[in-house]
Amino acid sequence: MLNIKLIRENPELVSEALTKRGEDTSSLNKILDIENRRRDLLKDVEEMRQKRNTISQEIGRLKKEGQDTSSVMAEAKKISDDMSASEESLRDLETQVRDILLLIPNIPDASVPVGKDETDNVEERTWGDIRQFDFEPKNHWDIGEDLDILDFERAGKIAGARFVICKGGGARLERALINFMLDLHTGEHGYTEILPPVLVNRDAMTGTGQLPKFEDDLFKLDESDAKGYLLIPTAEVPVTNIYREEILRDDVLPIYHTAYTPCFRREAGSHGKDTRGLIRLHQFNKVELVKFVKPEHSYDELESLTQHAEEVLKKLGLPYRVVTLCTGDIGFSAAKTYDLEVWFPAQGKYREISSCSNFVDFQARRADIRFKTGGEKGTEFVHTLNGSGLAVGRTLAAILENFQEKDGSVIIPEVLIPYMGTDKITKG
Repeated sequence: MLNIKLIRENPELVSEALTKRGEDTSSLNKILDIENRRRDLLKDVEEMRQKRNTISQEIGRLKKEGQDTSSVMAEAKKISDDMSASEESLRDLETQVRDILLLIPNIPDASVPVGKDETDNVEERTWGDIRQFDFEPKNHWDIGEDLDILDFERAGKIAGARFVICKGGGARLERALINFMLDLHTGEHGYTEILPPVLVNRDAMTGTGQLPKFEDDLFKLDESDAKGYLLIPTAEVPVTNIYREEILRDDVLPIYHTAYTPCFRREAGSHGKDTRGLIRLHQFNKVELVKFVKPEHSYDELESLTQHAEEVLKKLGLPYRVVTLCTGDIGFSAAKTYDLEVWFPAQGKYREISSCSNFVDFQARRADIRFKTGGEKGTEFVHTLNGSGLAVGRTLAAILENFQEKDGSVIIPEVLIPYMGTDKITKG
């Protein structure tokens, strides 16, 4: 959530930032109008409060002198009634301001390239050699079905489209990847492992920015219950909300957490996209990285977070590239995002496997996560960051495609062999 003071004092700056995102700026005029009315009403309430205090003192004086206080008390009652009505109106205006603020996206950092969509994203670097096959590489879903380690048809019978059953070597590879990623991030990168709930309340979803704007993308336990539980789209939601409405000690920052969870997404608006394979499922596994840091360190922390996600791909030997998302492609809550895109040989292109974002104080302001500064301010909002470290199903898909052999088998990356107990997946 943006700071209302920023909108009030720098409306042109906010309007320009939203325009770069391709967003409608009409909400700014509305919020400024409501905010002006709120400030005027607040001034009236403060004047009434001061007047009531003065009259209360007058009543006390008259009573002490044995004089009639009925007219003064009637005036005091009228002021109290008027003040109660004004305070109710004030709360209503504050709610209106917050409701609009919750729908306004974050301001992109000055370093974010301006653009309309993913075609305007900027490639920062590439890593790894793209393998030249002496045969026609197959798609990962064909490889998985031929090896009998992925079953989309029976998953469809159980749940519907965009689900998969991993079996045998596929299930073992999925588990190996989860354990490898968690061991790497906890053992080498300094993260504390978290196993959070995968059901959360609406306050949690609001804190990280999924609600109210993206409600149609979420799975709910009861569609008729507006206050019921929701299934998480990413571990970012429960892990970030661990510290919701808390004031952290200065000396505990930075905090690094990593979490494996299943994730659930409706994939609203993806009709016809990636209808086969593991790229766009309703349920998938992911290892997430979340940071809580002091504001002055957040962009350095974004660089290290991205490197931590990259290290997974490097150790697996998967070619990838890093791109900076432009203003028209960046997520709602993010101020800056790097996407890691892994190479898929059968498709002949890079596909996203991780998004690493700095949200600055946007999520912390929504979730009220602060820290003691020790200075004049007393407290300040933390900066939050997160990134996939990595999306497990997409990583599995990339391994199948990049390490497939002509005979249909798949070579296991060396770093996963201790987890798999074998160096190859073969049929049978």
